[in-house]
Amino acid sequence: MTGLPVDDIVLQTGAILKGHTPTGFVRHLLIDSRKLLVPETSMFFAIRTSQRDGHVYIDDLYQKGVRNFMVNIVPETANYPEASFYVTENVIAALQKLAICHRRIFNIPVIGITGSNGKTIVKEWLFHLLSSKKNIVRSPRSYNSQLGVPLSIWQMEPANELGIFEAGISKKGEMQQLQKIIQPTLGIMTNIGAAHSEGFASMEEKLVEKCLLFEGVDSVIYCKDHTMIDEYLQQMKTEGKIGGLFSWGKESSADVQLIKVDRHPDQSEVTVRCAEKDYVFKIPYFDQAAIENAMHCCAAVFALGIDTSVFQRMSDLPPLQMRLEMKEGQNGCTLINDSYNADLNGLMSALEFMGMQQDARTKTAILSDISGMGTASAKVYEQVLLHLTMKGVKKLFAVGPAFMTNAPIFQGADIDVRFFADTEELLKALNSSSLRNELILIKGARNFKFEKVSQLLESKTHQTRLEVDLAAIAYNLGQFKSLLPPDTKWMAMVKAFSYGAGSFEVANLLQFHRVDHIAVAYVDEGVELRKAGIHTPIMVMNTEPGIFQTLVDHDLEPELYSLEIIESLYNYLRKEGVSFYPVHIKLNTGMNRLGLDQSDAKIFLDTYALSSQFRVRSVFTHLVASEDSAHDAFTDQQLDIFEQICGMMQERLGYFFLRHAANTAAIARHPRAAYEMVRLGIGLYGIDTGKTGLALEESVTLKTTIAQIRNVARGETVGYGRRAIMSRDSRIATIRIGYADGLPRSLGNGKGSVMINGKHCPIAGNICMDMTMVDITEYPDVSIDDEVIVFGKEHSITQLAAAAGTIPYEIMTGISQRVPRVYLT
Repeated sequence: MTGLPVDDIVLQTGAILKGHTPTGFVRHLLIDSRKLLVPETSMFFAIRTSQRDGHVYIDDLYQKGVRNFMVNIVPETANYPEASFYVTENVIAALQKLAICHRRIFNIPVIGITGSNGKTIVKEWLFHLLSSKKNIVRSPRSYNSQLGVPLSIWQMEPANELGIFEAGISKKGEMQQLQKIIQPTLGIMTNIGAAHSEGFASMEEKLVEKCLLFEGVDSVIYCKDHTMIDEYLQQMKTEGKIGGLFSWGKESSADVQLIKVDRHPDQSEVTVRCAEKDYVFKIPYFDQAAIENAMHCCAAVFALGIDTSVFQRMSDLPPLQMRLEMKEGQNGCTLINDSYNADLNGLMSALEFMGMQQDARTKTAILSDISGMGTASAKVYEQVLLHLTMKGVKKLFAVGPAFMTNAPIFQGADIDVRFFADTEELLKALNSSSLRNELILIKGARNFKFEKVSQLLESKTHQTRLEVDLAAIAYNLGQFKSLLPPDTKWMAMVKAFSYGAGSFEVANLLQFHRVDHIAVAYVDEGVELRKAGIHTPIMVMNTEPGIFQTLVDHDLEPELYSLEIIESLYNYLRKEGVSFYPVHIKLNTGMNRLGLDQSDAKIFLDTYALSSQFRVRSVFTHLVASEDSAHDAFTDQQLDIFEQICGMMQERLGYFFLRHAANTAAIARHPRAAYEMVRLGIGLYGIDTGKTGLALEESVTLKTTIAQIRNVARGETVGYGRRAIMSRDSRIATIRIGYADGLPRSLGNGKGSVMINGKHCPIAGNICMDMTMVDITEYPDVSIDDEVIVFGKEHSITQLAAAAGTIPYEIMTGISQRVPRVYLT
């Protein structure tokens, strides 16, 4: 990981140093105290806003090990004897200056994306298309602001071959600074629309401001059909502010001509022409916005000179989270949910998507005010009515003051319209039972919090869910990282669907926090992660001959555990002409499950050490009982064997490879086993199986609700087999979870319990396939639909596993895939 010597920070920012004289490097820039991972190499920027003052977190961060602070108010330095305070009038400007300094280190192509809509999805789609060809660094999520852009740029590392960053602005005077930070070599202008227009006097002023990002670039990619954009960019080229233009559009004068779009039931087929040659690609979308975003990506492939074989990846372009989710609603309804924004272009796309559903049911729209309008614009709401009418919408629930101001526009229309001042008023009036057999579009700006509307209307047929706290996982990662030197590399285990928590969502979080490697059990898990945009190196643990082509196609790295599998892979790579393929060698030092013994390792070296087919990325072993002090002598014996074989391999291979032996428990209990890399598994989820002493947070909570409550008289029985005989008049609640959801049957008949309203309630009788009965006799306040915690922070999975006579691993990995995963950040 790159960084900046602390001696250079004063020079680059102009700050005045107070307190302790610093040493070392700053490798992590921190603006949110909750996201601290590596205190020793972090610098905290104490940003002051109208809502908070970052200076109040200095004491807490100092106690956690942070020693470098950028501030504009100096605290009492005597209280922080080891802290270095860099004093500046503008903390945000200092952050930006450091990012500018960091950007100058790199001489690689950098794409800068701006526009009113589509920036994030164009960035993510470009990454999806090009990540198989280049090592790409990109903005996390939608980090495109004055704070987000410098944090994005700071991610750049020497291994990167291409950067893709987005820049968003809300008023005049912001883009020039973002241009200095990103310093793009290639620009993409998505479009100019009404979104975020409050800070601009006109659309032209907005365009001029956004185009400041492109000053000095080699070329700008844009849609030539947008006349205003075309004319202004042509002017910039004439004035020498940009090197060239690369356009796409419907006219033959465009560099990439959009010939036609054929829409099919499951995809759109797009035909384009470039340099007098036609190309066809397919995308799994139908709306005009998706076509436009895909065309920007298509043009970028041509402009960058990338092999057009990447167009094959267009067919599985990933959706952008929070966009157009289709969910089952109550009473035969289907919900099309988009609570991300409510600009006019987005509404048109959503209505087009709604029209593509070939659905004969009544079409209903629940809309908030159109965002990006400084004042209520009659023309905008005339357009809204026009598009609703064209798409056959028969009911409209209109929310917000602008809708109410423009209510006269909707009088006399062939649409049943009801107006509401705000979302709370809508929720009070909205009766789900009055909506039957309808296709319902829910589209609202984020400040209207339409997720409450979606929750009200969603089907309640299966209320059991597994909540995964991603922030807790990040926190736990930071806790473990605090135990080892900052240059230690980390492999995170996301096998078995990330212990049941969901592979992509967890892997995406780990990638954002720069975990060095990810490990999966099977190749299909790795393929899914690659398709979802995970570019971190992935080790596949169960390697077999039938998967070699898939490994290579998706840049997955196999674990090699036997001479037979090594020979098979070697023959395949040699046949295909693949050289220096990264592999991980597993050694058996006492587990006696998989791995090369010392004699096997010698044969491997004698046969393949000089081969150009393999590049050993790492050598590792599996510790048998690292969590148990009774077996520490055996653990040391394993490490002795491991070090001996690694020494032999190092001598014969003649190049550096990573060594790793430490699992979750060993990270805390066996510092010797850290070597160059460690493997973190269930500890990520807050499960402390090795007495680490860390203050971990359980990150996974299994919840359900009460379906029914009944009174059961003394002597009566509950459940299959009449195993539970009531010794008193009892009150029994039936909860919506059973062994088909992953609740072990061994917890029945009082062995296990659940938590309801903070109270432990024992399980009564045998656990059923889909339902479980619990005794709530002691708690008269418990009611139908109350929330039930099966396990979580309030009711530890470790305790539940002990009651079931098993381990937390088995409980977590046993949660059925029919249980929805809900991710909290």
